[in-house]
Amino acid sequence: MLGRRFAYVTGGWIVFALAIFGVALIVSVTPAHAVTFDLTSCHVDGGCGTQTSFGTVTLTQNGQSVDFVVALAGGNRFVETGAADQQLFKFNGASGVGNIINAATANPMNAVADGLHGATGNFSGGPTGNFLFGIECVTKANCNGGSTPTFTGLTFTVTNSNIAALTVPNNLGNIFVADVLIASTGGTGAVDVTAVIPEPTTLLMVGTVLVGLGAGWRRRQSHKARASVV
Repeated sequence: MLGRRFAYVTGGWIVFALAIFGVALIVSVTPAHAVTFDLTSCHVDGGCGTQTSFGTVTLTQNGQSVDFVVALAGGNRFVETGAADQQLFKFNGASGVGNIINAATANPMNAVADGLHGATGNFSGGPTGNFLFGIECVTKANCNGGSTPTFTGLTFTVTNSNIAALTVPNNLGNIFVADVLIASTGGTGAVDVTAVIPEPTTLLMVGTVLVGLGAGWRRRQSHKARASVV
């Protein structure tokens, strides 16, 4: 009897320790990694040809700030059109335009005269839903279709924020929108991120915790049943 009770207590502590270990891994591992989303939804006039992935949006927590890197794929380039409210990139979750800093083009760097800056407004053009914040060219004429845009990436930082706050879907379920010139078709318009898929590492950690807690519950139920019989 004592042996069975000792085994139950010991086993219970092992299960509990595994669950706590799994939670600790989620807390310690997930924030240390950048989170990357794929731009896969096409709203470009005339379609996007056979291309199904148009680039990526990577967010990295850096203390109290979040660094953004938006990289287009397949030779696609950023452009400002009415389809995206004259914004190169749109998002939600920032506290204000003053929290959007260090906006710049990438690939190539500083490709636009006068540079970029953060913008705020009621951006609701096109079929991608409502957004409050964007990244735009200081001089609009340097980034519209007639300017023959050349850059395929942009970077910026949102201060006093976190990844969770910046990845909440809008009224149509979209998280980010980029305004692009599709290389294969010459069409312009919006491409966006429409779904959040947790990283495989995070899913594994969550699974570990759930298995541990489930095993602990089954062990307790089994012990109660044996005790009632005795």
